Amino acid sequence: QVQLVESGGGLVQAGGSLRLSCAASGRTMSTYTMAWFRQAPGKEREFVARVSGSFGSTYYADSVKGRFTISRDNAENTVYLQMNDLKPEDTALYYCAAVLQGGKYGYWGQGTQVTVSS
Repeated sequence: QVQLVESGGGLVQAGGSLRLSCAASGRTMSTYTMAWFRQAPGKEREFVARVSGSFGSTYYADSVKGRFTISRDNAENTVYLQMNDLKPEDTALYYCAAVLQGGKYGYWGQGTQVTVSS
């Protein structure tokens, strides 16, 4: 059974940085496209970034482009999200997920809270 566990969230001032981790267990995820999503209070969950399994190609939401970097360490079965120049509007619960057959996202983790103070 695949389990994704996010960590690295916390409270940071605007302009600061955090590095989130998403550790997978139960299956090697190296061939899976992995993604980060976030959900702020009262808002729908939104896509943040994804990294492909084959070539490590990346794609970002416009709101984080140039500030966030997604990467993966297949030897560690872990995906990262480096977040720089954080803004109060980045405050949310951050989740990682895998793209499953058919293109749907699955294996959702429990999330890690990121709070950015102004």
